[in-house]
Amino acid sequence: MGLAGGAAAVQSVQMSAPRLKLSLVNLGGPDVGVLLRFYQQLLGWEVETDEDDWAVLRDPAGGVGLAFQTEVHHRPPTWPAGPTDQQQQIHLEIEVDDLPAASEHAVACGATVAAFQPQDDVLVHLDPAGHPFCLYVD
Repeated sequence: MGLAGGAAAVQSVQMSAPRLKLSLVNLGGPDVGVLLRFYQQLLGWEVETDEDDWAVLRDPAGGVGLAFQTEVHHRPPTWPAGPTDQQQQIHLEIEVDDLPAASEHAVACGATVAAFQPQDDVLVHLDPAGHPFCLYVD
């Protein structure tokens, strides 16, 4: 299929697709409460739901929220992952206004600075369940 055919197919799908809205990014881990408290302190967001196996944080400014669910057999990803390592399935990109201060804040909240840092203008951290997240200045 050429470019014109591909564009027509995309336009056709867009015209008939129902409205979709991304509402949450869900992170699994062994302890929902630990992740909830970590990200609440890190981001300053509001708790919408706080249950044993499910919790939700919402940005007071709106947009996509963060959810957390219990994963009994959670295996933290390896950063950076090799060919046979548990790989990350998702990571968060968090824009900050002061990278060193944001990194200190993240560590004070319970994050770990990752040993491997691929860029000078981004700092990779690991949350308490081992999920990588990046702090960066735009």
